[in-house]
Amino acid sequence: MKTRAAVATAAGKPLEIMEVDLEGPREGEVLVEVKATGICHTDDFTLSGADPEGIFPSILGHEGAGVVVDVGPGVTSVKKGDHVIPLYTPECRQCPSCLSRKTNLCTAIRATQGQGLMPDGTSRFSVGGETLYHYMGCSTFSNFTVLPEIAVAKVNPDAPFDKICYIGCGVTTGIGAVINTAKVEVGSTAIVFGLGGIGLNVIQGLRLAGADMIIGVDINPAKKEWGERFGMTHFVNPKEVEGDLVPYLIDMTKRGADTIGGADYTFDCTGNVTVMRQALESAHRGWGQSIIIGVAGAGQEISTRPFQLVTGRVWKGTAFGGARGRTDVPKIVDWYMEGKIEIDPMITHTLKLEEINKGFELMHAGESIRSVVVY
Repeated sequence: MKTRAAVATAAGKPLEIMEVDLEGPREGEVLVEVKATGICHTDDFTLSGADPEGIFPSILGHEGAGVVVDVGPGVTSVKKGDHVIPLYTPECRQCPSCLSRKTNLCTAIRATQGQGLMPDGTSRFSVGGETLYHYMGCSTFSNFTVLPEIAVAKVNPDAPFDKICYIGCGVTTGIGAVINTAKVEVGSTAIVFGLGGIGLNVIQGLRLAGADMIIGVDINPAKKEWGERFGMTHFVNPKEVEGDLVPYLIDMTKRGADTIGGADYTFDCTGNVTVMRQALESAHRGWGQSIIIGVAGAGQEISTRPFQLVTGRVWKGTAFGGARGRTDVPKIVDWYMEGKIEIDPMITHTLKLEEINKGFELMHAGESIRSVVVY
């Protein structure tokens, strides 16, 4: 079949809108009509050429929502007409990782997904006979896409596509980092570095978890209002801090009889390795946890003095907020429908597929929280 898609022809080049060929679903696969897709920093990271797994030409996009229009042989968990969110972190429920119950990082299709291919080692996309590669197993910058059955979450059919697509990455990553990875308790202190879409969802997660001091850190003063909207209690612009940021934050978090200071939980949402170190060292001596969410460029490394860890701080990472896709994503959609979490204010721009490059420009300019393409 033919489908319209925004194709990444090479690193650093704008996406090209074209009609491409899409083969139907094979065994264990589903064909999804994508109704809406978010434009995420990870798409931009890959397009820039900094992603070590970036492959071109490919169809990017991993933050979508749509409808199942066909299923291949052997598919039992979804049927035609089901509303679904594609999952870049699948959940097979059978591999050693899924069965361990210690991680959400299913390994069933990891090898081929990283190569831009379906589990059988081939692509469903092509143009003029040339292979186009899949992206993060999703490729939601195409109006139609094929996914493995284990990589779609069936969700509430009443939920609006142009809002819940954001649950396919940003919302789940941020809120999940708080609830699943950090397991933040009521009354905690927290510092969030980077108040983009992920950071705001971390703040929203902290509010849900009952944290009572939520410090947002960002060099863009316009983010203060955004942070407060979602539950931030204090804002720090590093450009306005004299001297080192870490002692400043530690001093801010001294409360009552606690003269040591440091936050119970810190979150890096920047992908900047210098900030990752600041986040760790702003965590409380003895028990502070620092969660790395941001993705750093190829070859970059983190560093700190071992003494920071010897004295009780914990450095952790999280992917997709520790969420098990087919199990947890439908619940997060329900939270949205029940008014427990907000998404609408974060969707700052709605675009047509032809305007997709404008979405990247808005991101670079810091003018958007999330741009969504509606097909």
